[in-house]
Amino acid sequence: MNIPINLKHKPVIVAENYDDVDGKYAYNSDAKGLSLGLAQWNDRGKVDISAKVWRHTGGKWSRQSEELPLHRVLDLAILISRSTLYFRDAYKHDNFYDKENPQIDRIGLQGDAMTVAVCDDNERIDEDIALFQQAMTDSDELLSERLRTLSRILKEAGY
Repeated sequence: MNIPINLKHKPVIVAENYDDVDGKYAYNSDAKGLSLGLAQWNDRGKVDISAKVWRHTGGKWSRQSEELPLHRVLDLAILISRSTLYFRDAYKHDNFYDKENPQIDRIGLQGDAMTVAVCDDNERIDEDIALFQQAMTDSDELLSERLRTLSRILKEAGY
């Protein structure tokens, strides 16, 4: 299934078989493709690149398709990577986190820092973090494969 090229997001680089590799949804995913291209929010004289997940309902392209600026995609990768590292040792804490200090890290970006923390405002955090930790464990093979691939490509690129 080819990604549409007649919409506001203009694909340049595509992975049109994403539904074959979409983690636990592989071969049964509504996310049919990924693309990097010219963002739909571009104004005259201003060009941004975005990443898009293309969803298809079986009958039509879905409005639930998501488009993100590339830096946000990378910020999500940073957040996933840091969270994965955190949960390796989270078992050392009661309820998988330190209630006195829920902050996990501050990661320097653009002269400031992104604070990564357990969301202790969540009224059901003890239950939810246990479910999250179990889901991370269950997804370890899928996530590890992708993180190793990302690491290898970043090393090849000199990062």
